[in-house]
Amino acid sequence: MKKNNNSKFNKNNNKNADNRKNNDLKSQLKKVDVGIQDGVFIYVEPLTINEFAKKINRASSEIIKYFFIQGKVLNLNSVLTEEQMGEVCLELGYDFKKEIQINEDNFLDHLSIDKSDDLEKRPPIITIMGHVDHGKTTLLDSIRNTNVADNEDGRITQNIGAYQVKWKDNLITFIDTPGHEAFSAMRARGADLTDIIILVVAADDGLKPQTEEAIDHAIFAKVPIIIFVNKIDKIPNPNLDKIMSQLADKNVLVEEWGGNHTMIKGSALTKQGVDKLLEAIVLHSELLSLKANNNKLAYGVTIEAQLDKGMGPVASLLVQNGTLMVGDYILVGEYYGKIRSMVNDKEEQIKVALPSTPVKISGLNGVPKSGDKWVVAKDEKTIKDLANKRQVNANKKRTSNLIKIDGEGESKTKELNLIIKTDVFGSLEALKSTLSSIEVDGAKINIIRSSVGQPSETDINFAKSANALIFLFKLKPTPSILDIAKSNNIEIKTYNIIYEIKDAVEKILKGTLDPIYVEEKIGEVEVRQLWTHSSVGTIAGCKVLTGEIARNAFIRLLRKKELIVENKKISSLKHGKDTINKVEAGKECGFTVDGFNDFVVGDIVEIYKMVEKKHE
Repeated sequence: MKKNNNSKFNKNNNKNADNRKNNDLKSQLKKVDVGIQDGVFIYVEPLTINEFAKKINRASSEIIKYFFIQGKVLNLNSVLTEEQMGEVCLELGYDFKKEIQINEDNFLDHLSIDKSDDLEKRPPIITIMGHVDHGKTTLLDSIRNTNVADNEDGRITQNIGAYQVKWKDNLITFIDTPGHEAFSAMRARGADLTDIIILVVAADDGLKPQTEEAIDHAIFAKVPIIIFVNKIDKIPNPNLDKIMSQLADKNVLVEEWGGNHTMIKGSALTKQGVDKLLEAIVLHSELLSLKANNNKLAYGVTIEAQLDKGMGPVASLLVQNGTLMVGDYILVGEYYGKIRSMVNDKEEQIKVALPSTPVKISGLNGVPKSGDKWVVAKDEKTIKDLANKRQVNANKKRTSNLIKIDGEGESKTKELNLIIKTDVFGSLEALKSTLSSIEVDGAKINIIRSSVGQPSETDINFAKSANALIFLFKLKPTPSILDIAKSNNIEIKTYNIIYEIKDAVEKILKGTLDPIYVEEKIGEVEVRQLWTHSSVGTIAGCKVLTGEIARNAFIRLLRKKELIVENKKISSLKHGKDTINKVEAGKECGFTVDGFNDFVVGDIVEIYKMVEKKHE
């Protein structure tokens, strides 16, 4: 390996030269005291009724009663939504506010924001995507002036690579992916590392399935797209209108058609148009105003990692902010270590890496995952403690819900993300039309990807990153895809009739809505005798006048036509010494009620149950 020691920082030559601001990770952690503070209920996540009642100093029965009156039968362990907690707070005269509690598991998502005065311009990070064999690697090869493609089997990129090039005094970082699996896998882990996507489209082929996948990823990630129409050396007069029309069908409108997406035609093989592409990248980067703080300890994201026989765990990292140095203590995902060596994309040993620089490091105590975030700190003990706690908590993380909430207050809508795949294009259009006709109050469908052909690993990773379901029409997934889906907890549903899919989606949407309960009267009894027992309280002896009385049903007690109590549950029901489940009209029995003992002979008690009503 070559050595490159040129840097404005040189830690080995002068230890005192390291003036980088430390990432004080312990100060990032923030514990929130949940409860009433100055008339405001502070919370961090939904709570059970039992937990919520304790935090607001109210009886849990009071909260259960509040929702029961609304037709919702809840218990101590029922988890209240944020909306429900807010509703109770407002009813009790409190305001409410959600705060973020930062702990060992999520602190990498909430690192402190730098002051604008500390920020400097950084190179853009570019991902090249497109259909197989449309020239992604050849284009990168052209830009780098190397022969990456010639050294790879079938001229298809086999590993994730990240490279930095200099063009007219502008540094540009490129991430080259093997298809889109790596890109979507990183997004599934919350790694948004791309500033601009270069979409490579072959002039002789137009848009293909993987091109459309790339567009789906870019749109979902809200990343700008620059289109490079490749291989015009093969077709001097390509049908650009057809390509622009195909792009427009995917909601990508190029500048020539009044949109804001730049399209450049050229040849990766002959380097025609490459300078124009680089110029477009620089222009877009300036518009994005990409900046970072060089004078602090670094953090960023993992591109790839593996176990090297000679060096142990090695990881390819992208520096997103700060400066990374050999000798730094680093936390990567659940693993930690001291950076023993660091090389750049040219396999040169380096001591320092600035923002947007891709490097490969050694010194970790384990192999992290692609997309794992990382951070550096000066305190080895802090790094080690955080890594240990993250490892302990790794298996306790909650799985993401398929349904996400859109909006606030009464306008909240539950949104279901779907990926649909069909056998032919006609089926796809018919299915999209059918699904668009579904109307369920309080819920909606979001089709984040729709295409023809078998589901791929890319689809599964995309579903994972977007918390989506995959629906197949007249397709049968391969066993390997099913195994991948199962290992990622992604559900794939297969159908042969379009309206079966519609029914299934409607059922899922309705199933995500809060249940509706209605009262159903089942009987009426008259209290005729009372007993008191030290362990159970007052036992009401009664005769069933109509219908029946049942254990665990609810009561509404009327005394001389005046309502005394309601929404109380029958806790026990007996005939003589026998415990029974129900007693029919004309018979006598004794019963007790949870939390109520003030019966009077002659009371009329209505017996009812709460029945869940299906959403229309």
